[in-house]
Amino acid sequence: MNFLNKILMIATLAFLALAGVSCSLEEDTSSVSTPDNFFRKYSECQSVVNSCYIPIKSIYNYTYMLATECATDVIWCASGTYDAQLDISPVKPRFGATVWQQCYLGVQRSNFAVAGIERSEALTEEQRNELLCEVKALRAFYYWTLTCFFGDVPFYLDDVSDNEALQRIAVLPRMDADQTRAKLIADLKDIAPKVTQSRTSDNPGARVGASMAWMLIAKFATWNHEWQEAIDACKELEKIYGSLAEYDLETNVMFRNKNTPESIFEVQHSYVEGGLSYCSNVASICTPTRKTGSVYDGVEIEELGDEATTWQSARPTVYYCQGLVPKMSTDKRNRLNTAWDYNGQVFSSLVNNTRPWMGPKFWCPNMKQTNDSNNYKVFRYADAVLLMAESYCELEDSENAVRYLNMVRNRAGVGDYTFRTFARLQDEIRKERARELFGEFQRKYDLVRWGIWWESINDYNDYSTLLNNAKPCHRYYPIPDTQVVYSKNKLDNDEYAMYGM
Repeated sequence: MNFLNKILMIATLAFLALAGVSCSLEEDTSSVSTPDNFFRKYSECQSVVNSCYIPIKSIYNYTYMLATECATDVIWCASGTYDAQLDISPVKPRFGATVWQQCYLGVQRSNFAVAGIERSEALTEEQRNELLCEVKALRAFYYWTLTCFFGDVPFYLDDVSDNEALQRIAVLPRMDADQTRAKLIADLKDIAPKVTQSRTSDNPGARVGASMAWMLIAKFATWNHEWQEAIDACKELEKIYGSLAEYDLETNVMFRNKNTPESIFEVQHSYVEGGLSYCSNVASICTPTRKTGSVYDGVEIEELGDEATTWQSARPTVYYCQGLVPKMSTDKRNRLNTAWDYNGQVFSSLVNNTRPWMGPKFWCPNMKQTNDSNNYKVFRYADAVLLMAESYCELEDSENAVRYLNMVRNRAGVGDYTFRTFARLQDEIRKERARELFGEFQRKYDLVRWGIWWESINDYNDYSTLLNNAKPCHRYYPIPDTQVVYSKNKLDNDEYAMYGM
């Protein structure tokens, strides 16, 4: 969100245009690209859209797991990382500074791409719509992350093309998050019906498209309590994905299985030894402790290899592993989400039935040091199915709410839920989201969205250091003080100020 990013964008375009061109004593400037003339063919348009994915990789790492899952009722982590302890404030925003910077970089790149694609004369109408849907979905995803993470944030769709625009955007105040979400719903509803209605895994390179757009509409709508809007969007997903029963549970939830049919959005990672790598490190805090060879907490696990570096592990809370999915539960997700043993061998530290490790859902085979090459599941179809159940419940349609809830339960090998009251049904749907989406970067956002985050961590989280630091204002991260100053104090952290921070 600064002028340097604009300069870097121009430099990148120039590099893309000049790459591979040999030197000549007779200068030819016709190939030199600027933001105004870059979008001359489809490949140029697509290359700019490609750049819009890159900031996501800087967000999805182990610290994001700490921020979104470990400060909840289902997972904790006794890590020295300040974010795990909620030792955050406007003056020390910790990982919040990264999320802010990378999300607005993604917004800025997306706005640039939208403007260029809209004015390009090189595209067919079909190409233009497909590219616009892709980049608008990415832009909406960055704003979804920002509003979930910070609450009210500045909102703009302008291409920052000159100093005047930059100066105007730099001093934008917070916009009410409900308004931001409403504007993005309208933007996505305009483009999503105009493109190929396909599963993300069926798109070349698993690029996002209509499915991602519909999913984000549903996400925004549930935050805004626009239940019918959420249902309508999920119905579009249902037309694309069909029955949840068609998707094998284990195949589709394991992080190591990339771009599975059920996936709506995955963060793409790979590791190439000695070459270019796009990898992260979530598996490092989700794997049993390795001390020697391929022995993990006293158990030989050959598939994990003998070079992994494991850090202070995230662990399920007592509430999760005893209340939601007990050790002896027949729920298929039990052996995927948590690990008491491996191939019948009990881990050394768990002989006395202490809390389990995070399960094989998150483990990375043959991890070298912390090079976790798994893809990270962000949105799956099961999430949309549960949003349907939640929305019908809020509209007091028990028949449909229970029907969609049971789709998820039945796939996990759990019997049908029997309706009694809407309050009980609401509670069960919320519990089911914890079971199904365990560790998939959604739990804190759900708890905040329901208005119960503070109560939930105090009732169910086991990590005393986090509880000693946590305050109600920590439902959102603070905007970094540097950004507040840069905005000429148009931004604020008033909620944090109430607690002397």
